[in-house]
Amino acid sequence: MSILIKNIRGIIQAGDDVPQFRAGAEMSVLSVIENGWILTEDEKIAGYGRMVQMPSGVTADEVIDASGRFVLPSFCDSHTHIVYAGSRELEYMDKIRGLSYEEIARRGGGILNSAELLRETSEDELYRQSMERINEIIGFGTGAVEIKSGYGLDTESELKMLRVIRRISESSPIEVKPTFLGAHAIPAEYRNNREGYIDLIINEMIPRVASEDLADYIDVFCDKGFFTVDETEQILMAGIKYGLRPKLHANELGFSGGIQTGVKYNALSVDHLEFTGDDEIEALLGSDTMPTLLPGAAFFLGMTDPPVRKMINAGLPVALASDYNPGSSPQGNMKLIMSFGCIKLRMLPAEVINAVTINSAYAMGISDTHGSITRGKVANLIITKEIPSYEFLPYAYGSNLVERVVLKGEVS
Repeated sequence: MSILIKNIRGIIQAGDDVPQFRAGAEMSVLSVIENGWILTEDEKIAGYGRMVQMPSGVTADEVIDASGRFVLPSFCDSHTHIVYAGSRELEYMDKIRGLSYEEIARRGGGILNSAELLRETSEDELYRQSMERINEIIGFGTGAVEIKSGYGLDTESELKMLRVIRRISESSPIEVKPTFLGAHAIPAEYRNNREGYIDLIINEMIPRVASEDLADYIDVFCDKGFFTVDETEQILMAGIKYGLRPKLHANELGFSGGIQTGVKYNALSVDHLEFTGDDEIEALLGSDTMPTLLPGAAFFLGMTDPPVRKMINAGLPVALASDYNPGSSPQGNMKLIMSFGCIKLRMLPAEVINAVTINSAYAMGISDTHGSITRGKVANLIITKEIPSYEFLPYAYGSNLVERVVLKGEVS
């Protein structure tokens, strides 16, 4: 299967020398080819350029006229909890009445509520519910997604989640990266035996996950009221022993030490980061760890926004992700996340586009194959509706501007 997209008003994030990520002042740099064409063959980008330079005789199985439209790489959503059972709109009422995230968790809500629902849900039903959300985010333009476990909180339920994630990867055109997050919370049955649950994660869950090859990464909720730095280090070391690279929930609820811990253990990303100060920025500078911000969760929970301008001005890269989950960010529209980046975090349109394409691809470990329109990379593309400029994408925050999505060289 080959596709020729021609008369494109602007090709965004195209080039054969696009870096793995952009940091600091370079985050405002965005390559745009005006009046262009793109050719895909099978699952890959085969060529691109300006229309006046398109080789004669180029043919394809399908030709798309994209006059007035922009084409950009599909979004890479590097932090989601999209596999879950049911919903938590009653807790939404508690939030409206003024209860905090931590207060709801102490009452047995939050993650523990989702764990109870998930344990009662069959694997087939969990897969069905999750595929509805997967198809939804594909329609929004997402072509690659990281999905975490963490709503099982016992061995069999965590494995059930990860098997569902594998089924999604096998049955959907979207690129999927699985993460084991058994250390999402302490389950109710271990409330008075934290050490017992951590022992279960280290000596039973991680070996089982590894033996079935169900995850690429290991995550820990290293934050106030959840897992301490010492506990996090124990769990990460066990995961690393089995070949799982760390990704961390860090500094959402306080200065937890999670950012420094992530850098210490060469985490691919540290995520949330509402509480980021000079020490945290200094730790991240020069590391291989991608700071990943989840503005949908901060918006939904009414939390303090991370100091993004300070981070970028210091020279850091930044990725953005949806945190799609039932409790703190029940949506996966990455275009809306771009708008939150501009409106709430004061990022420029070019910065948010970099943050949801090449930088978020890096945060998923797929920057060699995704995140830019580059010859040989996977043909994952968004064709917009007719719009006046790429800045219009985050500006029109409530409008669906995705006309077509191409995933692995097929129009979805």
